[in-house]
Amino acid sequence: MANAIVKRRRQELVVGGVVLAGLALLPVPIKDVYTQNLIIITVLFAGLAQAWNILGGYCGQISLGHALYFGIGSYVSTLLYLKLGIPPTLGLFAAGIVAGAAALLIGWPCFRLSGHYYAIATVVVGEIGYLLFLNWDFVGGATGVFIPFKGESWAELQFKTAKLPYHFVVLAFAAATWLAAFWLEGSRWGFAWRAVKDDVVAARSLGVNIFASKMAAAALSGGFTGMGGALYAQYVGYIDPDSVLAGHFSILIALPAVLGGVGTLWGPLIGAAVLIPASELSRSYLGGSGRGVDLMLYGGLIVLVALARPQGLVSLFSWRRKSDVPAA
Repeated sequence: MANAIVKRRRQELVVGGVVLAGLALLPVPIKDVYTQNLIIITVLFAGLAQAWNILGGYCGQISLGHALYFGIGSYVSTLLYLKLGIPPTLGLFAAGIVAGAAALLIGWPCFRLSGHYYAIATVVVGEIGYLLFLNWDFVGGATGVFIPFKGESWAELQFKTAKLPYHFVVLAFAAATWLAAFWLEGSRWGFAWRAVKDDVVAARSLGVNIFASKMAAAALSGGFTGMGGALYAQYVGYIDPDSVLAGHFSILIALPAVLGGVGTLWGPLIGAAVLIPASELSRSYLGGSGRGVDLMLYGGLIVLVALARPQGLVSLFSWRRKSDVPAA
């Protein structure tokens, strides 16, 4: 059993390397800027969905407020750059630390709740954060913050026209979240989180510290989401509460993992590869006449997958499996 698990994990690591190489080469021959942008956004949300999957998939704590961590990361990195001159390559780590700390702060009271009560609490906290930033003059309030272009620089993640550098940056972020999930799957924390997800009472009887497990998952998930927010801010060059803290961002971060398969290594990537292009293309080609079509698309896809493939799109590839718990 142990040898089979080790062999399977090595195979997944090899597949991960092949997928990473494929994604790295994917936009190289493409000259169309719109297509390059679509690939970058898809890869970014694959990483964000994997970050959400750490808490919502492996630990079973359904968060609908991850836009708060995304927004915090965006603002922390941007303000450090504009007010203190700290380059975004360093600011994104500060963004991850602050967002992770915010996740701990929010988790402290919210993890006293369970089930749908916790999910509702994350929605409320996310909306509070949105309103706070909307009326906070220090961070630009409703006007937002513009990131000026200061010249081509890897340290400041600024490139005048080239899209490929941004692609490699967000790909590194997505790869980091995938590697974190891969490591966690075989770690003691990973087994503890899956136990908490499956049966809290049974997990407690086995000596799992339920509260500590949830807090650790929240900190890691929030930290990665904050780093993704920092990269997004530098990519678009402008942030405001509506663009990084609105409630629909929380849904967009979670849905790829739900569509692809929660609690799986490949689910977030597969879900993002289907959902994000479909959403962006519907909005681009339908324009104003298609307002809200992307939301209808989200709902339709989720209902379809829930009926046909309850375990997510990843089940089409037979990659979803039960937890690797050795037999007694």
